[in-house]
Amino acid sequence: MQHAVGSPLPPPHQPGHGPAAGWTPAAQHPAPHQPGSAPHQPGSAPHQPGHAGAPAGPLPPAPQPPVPAVPPPAPQHAPLPQAADATGHVPLPPGGPVPMPGAPPAPTVPDPAATTLAVLLIGPAGAGKTSVAKYWADHRRVPTAHVSLDDVREWVRSGFADPQSGWNDHSEAQYRLARRTCGFAARNFLANGISCILDDAIFPDRPAVGLGGWKRHVGPGLLPVVLLPGLEVVLERNAARSGNRRLTDEEVARIHGRMAGWYGSGLPIIDNSQLDVPATAAVLDDVLARAIASPPQW
Repeated sequence: MQHAVGSPLPPPHQPGHGPAAGWTPAAQHPAPHQPGSAPHQPGSAPHQPGHAGAPAGPLPPAPQPPVPAVPPPAPQHAPLPQAADATGHVPLPPGGPVPMPGAPPAPTVPDPAATTLAVLLIGPAGAGKTSVAKYWADHRRVPTAHVSLDDVREWVRSGFADPQSGWNDHSEAQYRLARRTCGFAARNFLANGISCILDDAIFPDRPAVGLGGWKRHVGPGLLPVVLLPGLEVVLERNAARSGNRRLTDEEVARIHGRMAGWYGSGLPIIDNSQLDVPATAAVLDDVLARAIASPPQW
């Protein structure tokens, strides 16, 4: 008995069962073409080898590709509510008329009586600087110190440069030393939360020993205010003085004339000719409130 050349046939198919176990897809491929055999015609069933003269057996079912796993359905979310008038996901407010702009709030005026600050009270001899400075310092709601340049200058007992003897290099050196001492004291007071008011008779035409030196020693936050009553008032107050603080009328008039140069300087000036000490201190508070809100350029 002759056997066909090629791969063995698969086991017979049994009803109710799939392909026999152990069968491989290689059984589907025909053997290489043998000489003398009929060529394969397109469209015809492939030739299955078997016994000579025996009819071909049924073809095994083609293997099916594995069924891909079906992913679980994505969770469904309720759609986001959209406003009637919306852009993207940002809801817009309902339309309406644009109101008229209101009046701007009134600016708050700072209270100088409750603010830590440094004040320089400028004025000629007899202007009342020391009396006003002491009263102002006594009636504040925050700790306040009064530093008078004349008092510091008089700390020098032997060799004191008396202003009645005129202004010379010796008196100017003591003045500069006293001003540095006052500035050092003021900075220490301010660093410890204590306000400070200083008084000095400085001239607008003497920047070397005047306002610029005070700004350098105390700091740019120093608030200068000029106290300048009329000449008659200054002469009367000077006459009531005693000791080396009393000047001649000629010297008082000369100093008062030079002090008039503060007009037009931009610094606040108080004419206290008709004001007593408490009233002058009240005006000083008003001037300082404006100076705190808008510091003078000096």
